[in-house]
Amino acid sequence: MTSSASALASVLAAEGSGGDDGFQAPTVEEFYPEPIAEFDLLGIAFEITRITLILWIATAVMIALMVAAVRKPSIVPGKLQFIGESGYSLIRDGMARDVIGPKGLPFAPFLASLFFFILANNAMSIIPFAQISPMSKFAFPLVLAVIVWVLYNWVGIREQGAGRYFKDAAIPPGVPVGALILVTPIELLQVFVIRPFTLAVRLFANMFAGHMLLAVFALGTVYLLNVGNFSIIFAPFSFLMALAMTFFELLVIVLQAYVFTVLTATYLNGAVEPAH
Repeated sequence: MTSSASALASVLAAEGSGGDDGFQAPTVEEFYPEPIAEFDLLGIAFEITRITLILWIATAVMIALMVAAVRKPSIVPGKLQFIGESGYSLIRDGMARDVIGPKGLPFAPFLASLFFFILANNAMSIIPFAQISPMSKFAFPLVLAVIVWVLYNWVGIREQGAGRYFKDAAIPPGVPVGALILVTPIELLQVFVIRPFTLAVRLFANMFAGHMLLAVFALGTVYLLNVGNFSIIFAPFSFLMALAMTFFELLVIVLQAYVFTVLTATYLNGAVEPAH
């Protein structure tokens, strides 16, 4: 696996020119590529970058696969239909029904869409010529976390009423009155600030770190092959580490999509069923 073309080019250029000594490590500049197109909408400046295109492609492929899986349903499902139904059943039964409860089934389409959207975009981190996940830019997980925050608060107010919902959020059951002066601010901070922030940071940090590790070992392999002298004997070790990290990243890709979705289901459960 390799990193982005720009980082690879910078390493090779450094080796060719001899202007810089040592390994040129990847930097956060990889997450801020040059814009492909720029435009203003209602006075707001927008940029379309390589990462934006990767997001669009991943989303389009995910939608196309889901549509193809249900386009011609049959009693005996084909391979694509089986995969689609199995994936949806995992979310419907394992999250919407088991985590949220009897009232969770209406949330199954949202949870499934969230899971497959994150999974498709995470997978781009190991797809050749893409090799970076849009979720490794904090803005994308943050938008998803804000959507989840709005949803579970809206559901909580709808199901319990505004007064009871905010009362239960601020005053946990069984807490002594004297402790509320300390507990209440912490609970309010946890429900309305920490939850969405940690939801976004967890996904972002894992995908960011995964990309940087892959980039370091992949570029390290290129560097060791081109630097000359006896360093070439270490190139296979760097390549094997890049390969091992790719398989580890595959695990992280699925796990982070699952964790984000199951935490969303947990928050919805707390909104649907008031604390006792």
